[in-house]
Amino acid sequence: MVDAGDGVEQFAVGDEVLGFTDLRASHAKYVVAKAAELAPRPAGVPWEVAGSLYVAGTTAYAAVRAVELKPGDTVAVSGAAGGVGSIAVQLARHAGAEVIGIASPANHSWLASHGVTPIAYGSGLADRLRKTADGIDAFIDTYGEGYVKLALDLGVSAARIDTIIDFQAVEEHGVKAEGSASAADIEVVAELASLVADGALEVPIAAVFPLDEIHAAFTQLEQGHTRGKIVLAP
Repeated sequence: MVDAGDGVEQFAVGDEVLGFTDLRASHAKYVVAKAAELAPRPAGVPWEVAGSLYVAGTTAYAAVRAVELKPGDTVAVSGAAGGVGSIAVQLARHAGAEVIGIASPANHSWLASHGVTPIAYGSGLADRLRKTADGIDAFIDTYGEGYVKLALDLGVSAARIDTIIDFQAVEEHGVKAEGSASAADIEVVAELASLVADGALEVPIAAVFPLDEIHAAFTQLEQGHTRGKIVLAP
């Protein structure tokens, strides 16, 4: 909920909003934000989801846009059940693509329930990908550790590979590195929120921690294999 400052006309005191700020304030109870960086929170968007949409949501949005998906394309996504990957696979499906989600077996049922073909990472992945699809048109890497090289070895054009983490591969191979900075727009956040409210997009919430348990939140994050987002709540 907001407390509107002088000259703010878009919002009134007590309005429920979502949005973002560049002030690195995700661990704060109170945050000063520009009115232009906020949008009304749709009633169908829970608070923990509203607070998760900006970084993970806009990163996924930018990555899917960067690989220029069209109906009938096949795209593979590494880290497909993580905070960014879980949103990216759904947005890729909305774009009409066939999606292969690379993730641990524990997340395969969730991926399949969202129209994604799950495939396990690890030894032999390249062969499994070749057997799963006649060809892969695009690749979204949310994990790093060689996935860009794998995509190139599979014949994916560098112009249709986006990584949000392997910046050395960007320098070496000329692939894209589109992320949240490329989609830092309240209209994008509002569009994602609308998809959530309409039931067309799920933002999985792995856990919610109060601010005074932030150490426990980071401990869980470091363990990896998290489906969706870990959220801090004031």
